[in-house]
This record gives sequence, C-alpha cells and structure tokens, in this order.
Amino acid sequence: MNKKALAVIFITLLLGGLVAAAGSQNSAKIGGFPLFALVVCGAFIIQWIAYIHAQLNQTEKYFDLIGSLTYTAVSLILLFSVPDLGTRSLILGIMVIVWAMRLGPFLFLRIKKDGGDSRFDKIKKDPVRFFNVWNIQGLWITFTASAAWIGMTSSEQAPISWLFFVGVGLWLFGFIIEVTADTQKRLWRRKPENKGRFITTGLWSWSQHPNYFGEITLWLGIAIAALPNLSGWQFVGLLSPVFVIVLLTKVSGIPLLQKQGEERWGDEAGYREYREKTSLLVPLPPRR
Repeated sequence: MNKKALAVIFITLLLGGLVAAAGSQNSAKIGGFPLFALVVCGAFIIQWIAYIHAQLNQTEKYFDLIGSLTYTAVSLILLFSVPDLGTRSLILGIMVIVWAMRLGPFLFLRIKKDGGDSRFDKIKKDPVRFFNVWNIQGLWITFTASAAWIGMTSSEQAPISWLFFVGVGLWLFGFIIEVTADTQKRLWRRKPENKGRFITTGLWSWSQHPNYFGEITLWLGIAIAALPNLSGWQFVGLLSPVFVIVLLTKVSGIPLLQKQGEERWGDEAGYREYREKTSLLVPLPPRR
C-alpha cells in the first residue's frame, strides 16, 4: 500500500471524525453517545460493507445507489430515534429522503443502461484506490447531509419561524429545477436523432448545467431550514451547501463535463456558440 493511498484514508477519516465531533455538540444522545456521531459512523460503515461486495464482483454499478440508500437509511433512523421529534426535524428528514430516493435510482438506472461508469475503469482494478472511493463517499455523505442531520439531532430545537419556510421554499424550487432538467435530458436522449449530441432545449437553453443549479439550491435550502437549530461548533453543518458548491463547480461536476464536452464537440461551431451564449450555471435568458 503506497503512502499516498494511506494519506487519503487518514485524511478522509480525520475529516469525518472532526465533523462528527463538532456536530455532536448539544446533540441528543443514545446510550450516552451523541446521536449525530453515531450516524456518521453508520454512514461510513455502510460504505465499507458495500465495498466488500463491489470489490469481490469488480462492479461500480451500485455506487450511487448505495449512497442514496445511506442518506435514506440514516435519515429514517433519525426520524424514529430523535427524542421529541419536532416539525423542523421531521421536514428536514423528509427533504433529504425525497431527494435521495429520486436521485439514487435515477443514477443507478442510467449507469445500468450505459453498462458501467467509465470513471471506475482503472480505479476498481486497485483494491486500495477502490476502497478510497467508497471511503470518500462516506465523507461526501457526511458533509452534504451534515446541516440536516445536525439540525435533526440537536437538543436545542428552535420554534418554527419565517427562516424555516424560506429554506423549505428554496429546497422545493431547487428540487423542481433538478427533476425537470434531468427529465428533459432523459426524454431528449430517447430520440434516435439526438444520439451523441448535446442538449440545448428546455432549461438547458438557459443554463449549461441546470441540474447542478437545482442541486446547489436545494441543499442551500436545507441548510437555511436547519440553521435555527445550530449553535457553537454545530455551525459546521453550514459547510453542507459550501461543499456541494465547491464539488460541483470546481471538482467533479462542471469541470469534468466541460472537459468531456470539449473533447466531443469542441470543434463544432454550434457547440462553441452554445457555450458562449448560455449561462454556465444559473438559468438566465441566452445572450444575444
């Protein structure tokens, strides 16, 4: 095992542990242990168990589905284990579950149709690198869901105020945008004449990545809805939308797709015009 791989494992677990510790301040407890810390451990353990099956069968087909099931399972556990479950905690859990139950199967069916995910072709041949991917997914889930889960497990449940409704409204708006964008693209791809082409209709005529805009917006809404329940070190949960923004705009989202687009259609005048006139993320009328 090389030093780089060990370093990635160490850093991933360290970051997960730090978030678990910070988010556990004022957390409800079960058996003397902070509930938030317990569910963070559970999120990682689920990934480790799934990795064993994935490594033995050399498959990444269930990667996104396991991630979705983790969000759902942990949120359900919290809904049934949080003492004195209030309206805010109930809605936070439902928002995470609805998002996960929609996106996970959607990504799974897409990978199943495509026959696999090319990102894993080389990674899954190396057991340690493949483990790191699953380990990082545990951290990814922890960061992304931290605002909701910390808000749900906080022992200080604030009364419902206007801020809660702003957060729920943003979540609903973002969710509708994401679902609409994904549906438009799926229906567009079904047409034989569109095979191998890039979509420029519907929301995709206003934004090059409207689904990512929806994703960012809904997690921002969840963080705002959870905010009144956070205090002290629990504010680490506000890293949730920041993490999603950085991930999608700087790491594995937009940069990766932009690179793939350039490789496929970079020499086409139509693609160059689309890139120049269409907003990168926020849906806006096309520039003339």
